[in-house]
Amino acid sequence: MADFPTRVTVVTGANKGIGFGICKLLATKGVTVVLTARDEKRGLEAVRKLKEEEGLSNDNLVFHQLEVTDAGSISTLVEFVRAEFGKLDILVNNAGVPGATMNVEALQNSGIGQRPVDWSKIATESYEQTEYCMNINYYGAKRMIEAFLPLLHLSKFPRVVNVSSSMGKLMFLPDGWAKGVLSDGKDITEEKVKEVAHEYLKDYKAGLLESRGWPKDLSAYKVSKALLNGYTRAIAKKHPNLRINCVCPGFVKTDINYNAGHLTIEEGAEGPTMLALLPDEGPTGAFFSRTQEGTFD
Repeated sequence: MADFPTRVTVVTGANKGIGFGICKLLATKGVTVVLTARDEKRGLEAVRKLKEEEGLSNDNLVFHQLEVTDAGSISTLVEFVRAEFGKLDILVNNAGVPGATMNVEALQNSGIGQRPVDWSKIATESYEQTEYCMNINYYGAKRMIEAFLPLLHLSKFPRVVNVSSSMGKLMFLPDGWAKGVLSDGKDITEEKVKEVAHEYLKDYKAGLLESRGWPKDLSAYKVSKALLNGYTRAIAKKHPNLRINCVCPGFVKTDINYNAGHLTIEEGAEGPTMLALLPDEGPTGAFFSRTQEGTFD
């Protein structure tokens, strides 16, 4: 249990699902883990469960409340990490939402992962859900990275892992301006990614998704993850001394898909955990599918 005894990590959205699995894998390798969740009761219960099952102690597993949509909550967490540890080695942005209301029965009977799915019969979206999805999946990760950069720069092995999705690949964006911006790995910047996010929300509110070249089904989820992927490339270029990557953990059985997935929590946690412990010569600004490096296309 002493593989990486000096490393400190923060994992968002970690009281259940893949986040919980990541905390488990990292803590059992000796990494000090700050498990975060919006709900304090559920977060504390997750920590208690991990300590009980894995024999972990307060030395390498603690809880802190976090709401990634709230700058004040993030600031409080930053100050906690600064006071307790003086640095941050690993930031895992795992918190995410689907951005739609699902017909659970239709989803579970859709054969997702084995055949093409007609999402129009499964997911219902609204502007309010879309705005919330963007606020967590893209802006939430962005806020966390910006807030923790000073502490990450104090680490000898800084790592950032953005838990993304293959549904954020560029193949799911119709050809047009947004796809052009996000596919330009050479010249992509934080500002350009932010502009795409702004235009998307504006067009959604105006009912112009299809005419402006945005995905129609599962729109918020696809776009928010495509933005997260683009932001990962941009921020990695800006901070070359950090290893910053994004990863699709696979189609995992979690609450976000009403357990329609086919991978276990432990299997889903493998990719993010590998990137959290990436060696210094490892890639940065890359997209991984589980534990294998892939493409953004």
